[in-house]
Parts: sequence; structure tokens; C-alpha cells
Amino acid sequence: MIKWNKKDLTGLRDLSKEEIELILNTASSFKEVSTRGVKKVPALRGKTVVNLFYEPSTRTRVSFEVAAKRLSADVINVSTETSSVKKGETLIDTGSNIQALRADIIVVRHNSSGAAIILARHLGICVINGGDGWHEHPTQALLDMFTLKEKLGRIKGLNVVIVGDIAHSRVARSNIWGLTKLGARVTVCAPKMLIPPGIEEMGARVEYDIDKALKEADAVNVLRMQFERDEGAAFPERFEYFRKFAITKERLAKTKKDIVVMHPGPINRGIEISSEVADGDNSVILEQVTNGIAIRMAVLFLVSQGRQSK
Repeated sequence: MIKWNKKDLTGLRDLSKEEIELILNTASSFKEVSTRGVKKVPALRGKTVVNLFYEPSTRTRVSFEVAAKRLSADVINVSTETSSVKKGETLIDTGSNIQALRADIIVVRHNSSGAAIILARHLGICVINGGDGWHEHPTQALLDMFTLKEKLGRIKGLNVVIVGDIAHSRVARSNIWGLTKLGARVTVCAPKMLIPPGIEEMGARVEYDIDKALKEADAVNVLRMQFERDEGAAFPERFEYFRKFAITKERLAKTKKDIVVMHPGPINRGIEISSEVADGDNSVILEQVTNGIAIRMAVLFLVSQGRQSK
């Protein structure tokens, strides 16, 4: 049985298949906690978790907060809008001060790719990547895989399509690393302008026709179109994107009857997915949110154990 020996989780690229499976299996044991009358276990009693978010977030920040509290940890949420960051303090200085306050774990979200890795290298306490630039969002990919395994019973051999803004998506990158390591076949589908160079080298297949991509798909993960990142009108027009790539009831009717529809949120209804599909029988979007608590409980617990083993 593999033992977790890392104090940080900065991405899935450098994790082994066995380490990813350990996180998923640990999450399975923690999911039961959320069904109890008293939704708490003492696994992190006396520990302090700091959520340090430089970007807006609802699901990820709240999910980490709920997960930490269910492990009996104390939680501090730092808003960079009201912190010394506004006075010019660097990420490393902010992290060092949090460490000096004897916090145990920092969950960081940052708009710069590699921010979590830099912080982890400079600090002796645990660092968890809550999403950094266009790099990775490991816990989102883990909860996506956990949900797939729960719904379909396996990951190995599944055909998973990721559709949408691949170029700007840290979720897509983490999912590709994780899914391929567990034996799934991953296809990315988007307009050419939103397919980044090198994506095939990560192990994904590229398809520009969404109907072809979905033909043999067991699951489709629909990414948000990040129009706020549009540079020089590089994005397709919204109506045109909906017509050619959106997951709609009509498009879903041509796929496998039990195809699983996922979305990391927030959803742009009427742009990348129709409300009929988002709220339909194939959708597991809210189940993903629920499963995010179990995954983040597992990650918080494991990195804490990994630090102690150093």
C-alpha cells in the first residue's frame, strides 16, 4: 500500500497513478462523514488552514473551508483586497508571514501560473494549489475523476471529452494529466483558436467537430468560456460558439444514452451548455460540488500527514 509522503499538492502532472488513486480512495472514506448527523471528525483538530485567494472564487474556497471544518481544523480566509497585498507585499512575504503565525496549511489561488509551486518551495508548511493561472487546478480534476468513478464504476478505458476554452483552462490541464494516468482516453474539442500548442503531447486527442467527439464519449466535461480573457477579439462570437460547440438536448440525443455531463462551474447557460442539459438527468454538476468536499478533506488530511513524515 502506497504511503503519501508529500507536504504539498501543487498539481497532478508530477503525481503517480498510485498517488492519485490514494487520494480518490481516501476521499471515499471521508465522503461518509458528510452524511452523519454530526459532520465532523477530529483528524485535523488543532491545525490551522489559511485560504489565500488572489482571484474570485465561490465553490473552491467554500469547499476547502467546509472540508477543513469537517476535519475539525480552524480556518482563516484571507481576502487580498483587504490585506497587505494591496500595499505591495509579495506572495512569498505573505506566505512567510502566515507561516510565522504558525498556520499549518495554505490553500492558494493565484492568477500567475506556478505561484503555488514557488510558495511551496519557500515554505516549510503545507501548500495546496487552489488554481494557478493557466497551469493546474488539481483538486477540481480530482473531484471530476472521483465523480466519474462513482457514476461509471471506473476510469480506465473511458472516453472523456473536454469541450470549451481549453487554451485558458487549468481544469483541462489537470484533468488530462490525471485521466490519462488512470487509463482514460481524453479528447479535447474547441475552435482552433482555443486549442493550445502542445496539448497532444500531454496525451489528449484533438477534435474540432463536437458531434464526432461525442459519438463514443462516456462523459463530457464542459468548460466555461472565459470571455474575460479575450485578447484582441481572439474568441469566437457567443452565438456562433453556442451553435457549433454547446452541449444541448438535441446534441446529447445523438450520444450514448448514459453519457455523463460535467461542468466545473460557474456555468454560462446558453453559451457553453443549455439549461435543459445542465439541469437534466445526465448532469452530475451538483454531485461534483458535493464530491469536492470529500476530495478536499482527503487532500488536507494527506498533506498534513506528509508533512509530519518529513
